[in-house]
Amino acid sequence: MKKTFWISLMALAVVVRAAEAPQTNSPAAGTNEPPAAKVEAATIPDATHKPVFTTNTVAIAGRRVTYVAETGMLPILKTDGTSRASVFYVAYTRTGQTNLAARPVTFCFNGGPGSSSVWLHLGALGPRRVKMNEDGTLPPLPFGLVDNEYSILDGSDLVFIDPVATGFSRPVKDEKPDQFFGDSADLDSVGEFIRLWTTRHERWLSPKYLCGESYGVFRAAGLADHLRSRYGMYLSGLVLVSGVLDFGTIIGQPGNDLPFPLFLPAYTAAAQFHKKLPPDLQSDLPKALAEAREFAGGEYVSALQQGKSLPAAERKKAVAELARLTGLSPQVIEDNHLRVDSGVFRKQLLHDQGLILGAYDARITGRDDDPASPQPDFDPSSAATLGPFSAAMNSYARGELKFEDDLPYEILAGVQPWNYGVRNSYASAGDRLASTMNQNPHMRLLVLGGRRDLVCPIDTMRYALEHMQLDAAYRTNITYAEFDAGHMMYVNLPDLQKLQKDLEGFLKP
Repeated sequence: MKKTFWISLMALAVVVRAAEAPQTNSPAAGTNEPPAAKVEAATIPDATHKPVFTTNTVAIAGRRVTYVAETGMLPILKTDGTSRASVFYVAYTRTGQTNLAARPVTFCFNGGPGSSSVWLHLGALGPRRVKMNEDGTLPPLPFGLVDNEYSILDGSDLVFIDPVATGFSRPVKDEKPDQFFGDSADLDSVGEFIRLWTTRHERWLSPKYLCGESYGVFRAAGLADHLRSRYGMYLSGLVLVSGVLDFGTIIGQPGNDLPFPLFLPAYTAAAQFHKKLPPDLQSDLPKALAEAREFAGGEYVSALQQGKSLPAAERKKAVAELARLTGLSPQVIEDNHLRVDSGVFRKQLLHDQGLILGAYDARITGRDDDPASPQPDFDPSSAATLGPFSAAMNSYARGELKFEDDLPYEILAGVQPWNYGVRNSYASAGDRLASTMNQNPHMRLLVLGGRRDLVCPIDTMRYALEHMQLDAAYRTNITYAEFDAGHMMYVNLPDLQKLQKDLEGFLKP
């Protein structure tokens, strides 16, 4: 992979910009205060204004579900009760619930760091979703929204959270944004939001779940520990989507060979999709993946550990097997010293056709900007989703949810440098997650991953989870599910259908 995880995850980092005008939701709007006060209020969202409520219905699995959408801002409080920031959220509550203690509520967020929750919100879980081509490729303009018959709103209320600096969430006046940019600060602010929303909506007795995608998995693991230790809030479960738990599993660089074997099955799945495997593997994906995992955990690891002392005959054998399992030429593998990162793989697999693969979804291809460049110049799978999701969210917030705010909705915000609280080491949330599961043996995990995800392959999550210091009695609380597409598997309609069934089963007591 490239030098840092951020380069890969922030490949989507095209921030939506719009003209900043006075904010109609601020107290200054519609008053006789001077214009300057109105402009100032527009840049500092007010956490005290009342949320907006709209009522709608959606057909889920053939049943009509009536729900209330609550759109607003909640303050992130200091210990003295004053506000540090305002966090934007959209919450969906099914109507007609007489026993809230039995009704699950799921708090959802994406990753980045620096991503809003728009992807899970309008791609997978909410009652409305972005209209994409059925295979997840870019649809023709104009973009639009459709009812999401695969929402999980029939089984759980939903709260979508935009961390500070994303969406409409902003620090208050005189508070610096970068104080929120780090692991510990992020857990404090998102954890405080969850506590306050739960308190105001009287949901402390409800079964509570977290659903995080990408870096949101790292956040969810940390939050489970933070909410337990800080507030005594125990969770029923975590849904971990296409995520990272241990950065040592995804950052391949000198001194850390661990990611290369863990990425190999994703390369095999991508090569199979593009018909680049030999006939016996091409016709049988489960067999191909089984061979890739067996080789990755055995001979490949051994070859990498030997480094330059690897005998020539063993090196030749390893090169041949890697070529067989990836569809790459032996020369590419030799040139990269048996260590093919995802950028090289994306660049080289279809190089003879002038195509590059998507990082988030290797099924999706694009025309190479610069064939001579050693790495792809863009991510075709990101390009396929950014436009439709941006248009949909900006239209949906004001048009259907009736939330009026003239600030730009920051789909992807710049939040670097991000403080992980570690030096000379790879950040990991495994210890916190294991500790939480050991102390709360009723908490369950659902781990979801796409086979063609070249950012956070599911094998990296499996490795991290299998190396946690978790009591064997609780390992039965972990369930895995694989999907055909990539990181955002839900943009592929067959995967979205499977996702709904997996989540419905998980959320049932």
